[in-house]
Amino acid sequence: MSRTAIWFWAVRAAAGWLVVIALQVGWTLLDDGEGTAHYVFLAITGVLAVAHVSVMPWWRYRVHRWETTADAVYTQSGWLQQEWRIAPISRIQTVDSERGPLEQLFGLANVTVTTASAAGPLRVNGLDRDTAQRLIDELTATTGTSQGDAT
Repeated sequence: MSRTAIWFWAVRAAAGWLVVIALQVGWTLLDDGEGTAHYVFLAITGVLAVAHVSVMPWWRYRVHRWETTADAVYTQSGWLQQEWRIAPISRIQTVDSERGPLEQLFGLANVTVTTASAAGPLRVNGLDRDTAQRLIDELTATTGTSQGDAT
């Protein structure tokens, strides 16, 4: 993962919390009641937002991992429940890259490795553009020489 991903995840999380807080502020201003409950919920939301924005990006950076070898692609993700997935190179069907507008602003990209697994594709998020391109090139070259049938 790129260390820039920490800031990307923090900004994306903050944007989501700002929407929630704006809705709560609007609800408070439009309500004709006393508003004490609104202020309590707004304070709780603020505390949760600060905790989420300050802890989540660092935790995610420390936990999420990926690796490729000549034989397989490995990913590790999760918060409390960790998931470690392995996809043999011979089972890879497609390798895709995606960059949303905010990721482009931060110079990041995501790579999705699709296999025939019922568990779904493997995702590698928060890579810098050059690393993502190298990963795609490497997997494309490796899967092209693999003898498997990708099913």
